[in-house]
Amino acid sequence: MDIKQIQELVKLINKTSIGEITIEEDGRKITIKQKNDPVQNIIASSQTYAAAPVSAPAAQQPAAPSIPAAPVTVKTDNYITIKSPMIGTFYRQAGPGKPVFASVDDMVTPGKVVCIIEAMKLFNEIESEVKGKIVKVLVEDASPVEFDQPLFLVDPS
Repeated sequence: MDIKQIQELVKLINKTSIGEITIEEDGRKITIKQKNDPVQNIIASSQTYAAAPVSAPAAQQPAAPSIPAAPVTVKTDNYITIKSPMIGTFYRQAGPGKPVFASVDDMVTPGKVVCIIEAMKLFNEIESEVKGKIVKVLVEDASPVEFDQPLFLVDPS
């Protein structure tokens, strides 16, 4: 992991309320913690890098950057929530001018791509695990999302 990837990760952490993330790659372990202190430290092997100021208090949540499909839970109003399986940036379409993956009133089936979440320059297709009609899109396009954050409400009937 190079310094640019680490800086991008710090920016992503600062935009969310994630308290800490640890990444192990090629025998190196990188831990980024968000605090109320004015300076954030990143520890990569034996080197320390100073990062941008942190303004929001941290909520401790683990990141799951390698989950291929979105977890689904049933809500009390009979809607099913499609949640984000990772932290990253939410996109409703593959690129500018491309069709939107899923909109309100669209029917989804298991395996249908509903959005993309970008994490560290990797674009991860998020697939529906349920069949139904999308009732509401809960996240704006190109906005940061957290692990387990609700993305869509689906009516299974």
